[in-house]
Amino acid sequence: MPLLEVKNLSVRYDKAQILNGVSLAVDDGEFVGLVGPNGAGKSTLLRAISGLVRFEERMKRGTAGDIVLEGEVRLAGERIDPLPAHEIRMRGLVHCPERRRPFRELSVLENLLAGAFLSSNKAETKRRLERALALFPRLAERRSQVAGTLSGGEQQMLATARSLMFDARLLAIDEPSLGLAPKIREELFAAIRKIHDGGVPVLLVEQEVGQVFKMADRNYVLSQGRIIGEGSGASLMANETLRAGYLGL
Repeated sequence: MPLLEVKNLSVRYDKAQILNGVSLAVDDGEFVGLVGPNGAGKSTLLRAISGLVRFEERMKRGTAGDIVLEGEVRLAGERIDPLPAHEIRMRGLVHCPERRRPFRELSVLENLLAGAFLSSNKAETKRRLERALALFPRLAERRSQVAGTLSGGEQQMLATARSLMFDARLLAIDEPSLGLAPKIREELFAAIRKIHDGGVPVLLVEQEVGQVFKMADRNYVLSQGRIIGEGSGASLMANETLRAGYLGL
């Protein structure tokens, strides 16, 4: 049984079909990459998996805009797509969204502790905090600094570290390297590798296709809301149609 199983997932915003029958899986212990051109629906897929699309649907109910979500999402065999986002998070599916989004007026430390607000175990929270600061030494140096004054790379590190402050059975990360300098990207990808090596399965959405293919056990290629390729980085690179038309390589 896969840890995460997505079956025939479709999302429509008003008349725009964003996802169309997407199916994918992540096994326990696996590192899976999700790549594809801009506008393919990658971020929408993560939002649908983590319950945010369903939240938007409920918020807009009764207004002019329609959001339709169909299909199934299962975590460790349990169907989670009908659940609200916070219940999905409680079950261990962690979504680290694009554009970082820290609590800008709070300190680095306060942001990290906010990630543990669902936990009542103080000893476990302390242990996770120590692990997060060890994983990202820059954050340890800036633990008292206001998050809104951090660089873009440091804010991404903070967003990733905050995601690990409560039990994570699967970490889904959306475009972590977006807009970052090469050196910061390398540090961030190294930290993500350590997270996975520490036992957390990862589903990574990323534009740096070559980097994803080096890290991931398997990959999916998404284009125009459909999965058009699946396999190892080497097998996808060997497919000239995918390589030239969809991977930008």
